[in-house]
Amino acid sequence: MATSRPLVSIIVPVYNSERYLPYCVESILNQSYTNLEVILVDDGSKDTSPSICDKYADKDSRVIVIHQENGGIAKAQNTGLDTAHGEYIAFADNDDILDSKNIELLLQALLSTGADMSKGRWQQFGVSQLSEIEKKAAQGATTPSKTTSFKNPLRAYQTVFCKSLRILGSLFGKNTEALYFNEANWCRLYKRELWDGLRFDLGHYAQDIRMAAPLYSRMKTVTDIDAVLYYWLQEPDSVTHSKRTPNFWHDNVTAAAKNFQATLNQGIVPCRNYFGLVASTKDEKRGLNSSRNEVTDADWQNLHDDLNSAKRLIHQLTPLQRLYCQILYVLRHFENKIYDRKIHNMK
Repeated sequence: MATSRPLVSIIVPVYNSERYLPYCVESILNQSYTNLEVILVDDGSKDTSPSICDKYADKDSRVIVIHQENGGIAKAQNTGLDTAHGEYIAFADNDDILDSKNIELLLQALLSTGADMSKGRWQQFGVSQLSEIEKKAAQGATTPSKTTSFKNPLRAYQTVFCKSLRILGSLFGKNTEALYFNEANWCRLYKRELWDGLRFDLGHYAQDIRMAAPLYSRMKTVTDIDAVLYYWLQEPDSVTHSKRTPNFWHDNVTAAAKNFQATLNQGIVPCRNYFGLVASTKDEKRGLNSSRNEVTDADWQNLHDDLNSAKRLIHQLTPLQRLYCQILYVLRHFENKIYDRKIHNMK
């Protein structure tokens, strides 16, 4: 296969998304870069999503549909990875919209810099903006005037996560925003080999957080594109914004703990996972104490274990490192309150 036109596999886990799925798939099929393999993994949907997937496969040979019993997003992503034939891998959530130049610009950045992963910027939007965002994405982003490559992405992930500090960096002429990225897998393009022997843990929430350190530690260089290439739908009923159960809290703690230790093993201070660890244990304790549903002995035992795990991990930091992490925790906690208010106001 000619290296100038490599195959790109886009993996889309699908679950009960009949309302938004067509917007997502259309935005993928209408990419300016056309040598695509679109893998729709129907994870046991109960609505009309399976038939929507099949209809797209019938009319476009680039679409592959896999129907499987419900096993969660991690299982669906793993199925997609096991199926993919592309030299490059991308992911999309089934209710989001890709800019029509998403793959073209991300691939161009990878090929020109030799980076392991390229990433773009994203924009959040509410349901009432669907038609507007669909049109905006179809127009395609303008070719960015700047791309930024940087090394040691695990360090960047762990340290550059407070919005206010990124703004401050920009004011002082630093390209800090280019170093920022979260653990989400969308709005990225990966070299296929990064995923060799690497798969998401099954049966847990926060599967992307668990993957962060193992994945980013494999990368030498990441390239950032200063352009909005992905539109992230905000829904109050989504797992991210509404799921509050003992298992959800516990999984968030264990995910942060796993990455905390893995990052320390790389000689990097896990500031971001410090925030996740402290915030999630507080959420877990507060949630169990105020729960209107039955809380089991196992839930209380998980909290006990999580608190001990957090204490043990944090004590591995030096006093100066703990102070630095705590300062960033306070700052991020304040930013999250503003962020949550903004998201819940989106219609």
